[in-house]
Parts: sequence; structure tokens; C-alpha cells
Amino acid sequence: MEKQGKTAVTFKDFNLSPEVLRAVSQMGFEEPTPIQEKSIPVLMSGKDLIGQAQTGTGKTAAFGIPIIEKIDQLARGVQAIILAPTRELAVQAAEEMNKLGKLKRIHSLPVYGGTSIERQISALKKGVHIVVGTPGRVLDHIERGTLALKNVKIVVLDEADEMLDMGFVDDITRILKETPAERQTLLFSATMPEEIIRISKRYMKDPHKVKITADTLTAASINQIVYELRESEKIEALSRLIDSDDGGRFLVFCHTKKQCDEVASNLKLRGYDADAMHGDFTQAQREAVLKKFKGGRIDVLVATDVAARGLDISDITHVVNYAIPQNPESYVHRIGRTGRAGKAGVAITFVTPREDRQLRLIKSVSKANIQRGRLPTKEQVLEARFMGLKDKISEFIDDPRFDRYLTMAEKISEELKPVEALASLLKFQLEGMGAAQSIQESRASAEESGASAGMVRLFMSIGREQNVNAKDIVAAISKKADIPPQAIKSVNIFDKFTFVDVPRESAEKVIEFMHQTIISGINVAVKHAKPREGGGSGARRHARAY
Repeated sequence: MEKQGKTAVTFKDFNLSPEVLRAVSQMGFEEPTPIQEKSIPVLMSGKDLIGQAQTGTGKTAAFGIPIIEKIDQLARGVQAIILAPTRELAVQAAEEMNKLGKLKRIHSLPVYGGTSIERQISALKKGVHIVVGTPGRVLDHIERGTLALKNVKIVVLDEADEMLDMGFVDDITRILKETPAERQTLLFSATMPEEIIRISKRYMKDPHKVKITADTLTAASINQIVYELRESEKIEALSRLIDSDDGGRFLVFCHTKKQCDEVASNLKLRGYDADAMHGDFTQAQREAVLKKFKGGRIDVLVATDVAARGLDISDITHVVNYAIPQNPESYVHRIGRTGRAGKAGVAITFVTPREDRQLRLIKSVSKANIQRGRLPTKEQVLEARFMGLKDKISEFIDDPRFDRYLTMAEKISEELKPVEALASLLKFQLEGMGAAQSIQESRASAEESGASAGMVRLFMSIGREQNVNAKDIVAAISKKADIPPQAIKSVNIFDKFTFVDVPRESAEKVIEFMHQTIISGINVAVKHAKPREGGGSGARRHARAY
């Protein structure tokens, strides 16, 4: 992949250990952010560093990765100290350090005021490699003799300007005096007031300077909306938004490759023409997916940031941040994929209640005008589909082949009232019972429960098109869930999916053991069969499959 005419930098270019590379991959990072790209090589070389960057630009990993690589897992005593201005930032940084150090068994401990110091003392006695704390509580531990910094190799002053604003300058000075003179010192700050420059001159040795500036958002043609949701509500919210704009083309951004696959799979199960694209795709696979997206054969592309880099499609109507971007720069870059060539675009961001601080940061740094929105109701979705259908009807009437359908309509009108026939066809179209499925399949998928007493009907994402038969289904369920074959009833196989009845007391076990299992070489999703609540609309999107 190319980036501004040169080969893109990856984490592998930093000569990191296999354990850290795996940890970085597990955290969902596919490529370094600008602050990471510029800082990690410098820090790995052992130099001091001053980094000027906003919160949310990936600073923690920028200093965290080199720290984890430099820690001796077997050595006793605290080897790195990270100072942060607030409890929230200390906890957040410690959590990320623990994720980065998980596979190397390197442990980080957050210490901060406003909570029991005894638990922190107990944890320090057991031994930790890295302490992340607020200056006041770190100094408290030093004075109690519960924290010694004589073995510290690296000191990080994170959000230095904010710590100075909070009056921590004396505490920081006292803490630095407790650390060895031969140490690596890192300072990160959004601004560089004179006091920080004085500290850097006094306590740092010829520091390397890195400055990262976030772009200012100028895309006035993009309507930016945020929806506050629980994680479990996101897929339904995305489905409803897709349904409410039948002519839309959606680019959906996820944080990790795993989430990308799961979202695309769930959309397919609901009957949408969707596909995934992420860093595990070969160039040939990536090009094949892009060709389908550009050609209109799929209208929802679910991707990670690195996979979507270089994507130049002018008619993307909606960008959806299914997972909130890690930093403001990423937000600006993502939403710039819509609203191109003078067209209006919509940028949608899903935010969980815990992510509100990150949203405020994005709005502040990017200068984005992001408005809170309310999801369209089912009635509004149906009305939107109806209005779109009215336009299509007008187009069909002008079609030269329209006369043959007039003849068919006249025959139907001889037996049914024209208004009833039209209402039936509207239901057929607007509720998604059409092009991709037979009427029989749609009726089956609309049943809330056709199972007999004591049984539960399950939906499986495999059917005749995958050359599966009832014997295969029964054998797989019986073996995986350890229930007798004769207890499995009513295996109804359709083109794209299957319904099967299992004993009510075994249903959850069947779902647990069968979901994402392999049958006849196919990775199968298994869920409770559900009533349809409307799905895609006609030929463009399939009816929801469950």
C-alpha cells in the first residue's frame, strides 16, 4: 500500500519483539499514527524526546511500546514511571500499558488519589514494572517509602502543560530528583509554555523534538451526526440507518479486523449486500472487494482505517464510525471519504457513554460541528422506502417494456380490486420479500416460532447453495452439542439458510457450540429464529434472513 508516494510504515519496521507485535495486533492497531511513527524509532535508540501532540493522537502507544521493549521482566523494582495529570488519564494509560505488555508479562499499576492507598501499597509490595500515577499520589508513596525509583530507566511526563496548570510543578521536580541521573526522559505536551521549556533544559539531555498538528476540518458539505448507543445496539442502529436511505452507499469503519468481520457477517445475515476489507486481505482480495463496491454489487463496505487508505470513490453517501476513531486526525481522514466532488455527505459516529470524553476531544481538536441525532423510527424507515419506491415507479412507467406488465396487471385486476393488489405489492416490496428470496423462504423467515411445544426454532446461515443436507445439519448439531440425533426436528433447508428445531432446554447450548463452527467447509452463524421487522428493499438489498 502506498502513502503519499512512499511505502507506508508498519509496526514491523520498528524491529519490535514478536510479543509486542502480537500485542499491538490484538489491540487492533494496523499502522502507526504520526506521533508513533516519528517517536518510536527515536525512543528505541535511547534518546530523550519532547513530543508536542494533542491527547488522542496515539501518544500512549508511542512511548508505551519502547518502554515495554526496554523493561527487564525478571528485574526487581519499578523500572519506568509515567506521570499524568488526572486519575482518568492515569488509569487509561495503565490499561493500555498492560495490554502492550501482556505477552511479555510486564505489569503496570495506576496510582492516584481519592481512593484507598492501602490497596496500592499492597500491589507495590508484590512488585510491578511500571507505575502510572498522578504527581501527588506518587510523591505520597515516595514519602511513605512504599515506592522507590532508584531502578527507574525511563520517566514520562504526559500532558505536561496540564500538570503545570494544575500546580504540580514542584511535585514533578521532587519526583524527578528521586530518579537516577542516567535515565531516558520523555515529555509530551499539547503546548510548550516557558515553564515546560525550563524543565526540559534542566532534566533532559539533548532531547529530540517531534511536533504533530491535527488538521482542521473544513468539509462544510458533510452533515456530521453522533448517536449515543450501547455496544449491543450498534448493529440494529446501523441496519435502520441503511434502511432509511435506500439509495445510499455506506463506508463503515471498525477499529479491529475481528470487529470488521463480525459487522460484515451480521449485515449479511440480515440480508444486506455487504462485504469486509481489512489488513489481512491480500491485494487481489482487496481489489476484488473494491471492484464490487465501485460496481454497485455491494452497497455497504465495512473496513478498517488501513484497508480504506487510498480509497477514491466519489459517490459514498455515508461514512459510519461504527467504532469511534482513536484520534481526531483519524476522524477527519475517515469522514473525508464522503461529501466529495461537490456532493453532500453524511458522517455518522456511534459513541458509547464511556466514550463521551473522546468525542469531546475530536470536536475540540478537529473543530467539527457534530450534532447529536435520534435514530429513525420504523415508521420513518418505511416512509423513506415508500418515497424511494414512488420515484422508481415513475422510472418504470417510462420503460419501453412497460406494456407487457400492464397486460399482467389487467389480469390481476379481473380477480382482485386494483387498490388491494397495489397494497399487496407495496407490502411485498417495502418489507423486503422479493428478488433474493422465494415467497416460501420469506414466510418461513417471518415466523416467530413454528416450533412445536417444547422446541425452539434456530436459524443457520447455510443452505442449498452450499450443498448441505439435513443429515449434515443433524450430525453436526448432535456431535457438537452432545444431544441425540432423534431430538433434532424439522430441518428446513432453503437456498441461503436453514431452520431447525431443537429441544428448548438445549437451544442455548446448541447456539454456544454451533455458532461460527464449520459445516461442509462453511463457517456458519447460528441464532434464534426471529420475526422479520422489514429488511432490505427489493432487488438492491435482500430480505433479512431471520
